[in-house]
Amino acid sequence: QVQLVESGGGLVQAGGSLRLSCAASGRRFSINAMGWYRQAPGKQRELVANITNSNSTNYADSVKGRSTISRDNAKNTVYLLLNSLKPEDTGVYYCNANIKIYSAGIYSYEYWGQGTQVTVSS
Repeated sequence: QVQLVESGGGLVQAGGSLRLSCAASGRRFSINAMGWYRQAPGKQRELVANITNSNSTNYADSVKGRSTISRDNAKNTVYLLLNSLKPEDTGVYYCNANIKIYSAGIYSYEYWGQGTQVTVSS
């Protein structure tokens, strides 16, 4: 019922910035929380940032002070702005959402996007 579509990844030089977008689409749903995770080669997937439906935010220590997560409720979209990018920011970034679905009943389910590659060159 719900799809997450990510965009904004690419190749950028160290010190540059990127803004990632993730849009949720479907019918009869509401978003409880959305966030971004990333996974570098040979490393575990880790939380980068998330935001709740009350606009409470959380950031990984590695990106605090140089990233901003925000959401546009009218567009069901979450954004992640990354500044002062470092080579260690390289990885596949995945959008994650906890979504309430209104069907015969009401269910909460976790969705993942396909992932978007971010490569930071030195």
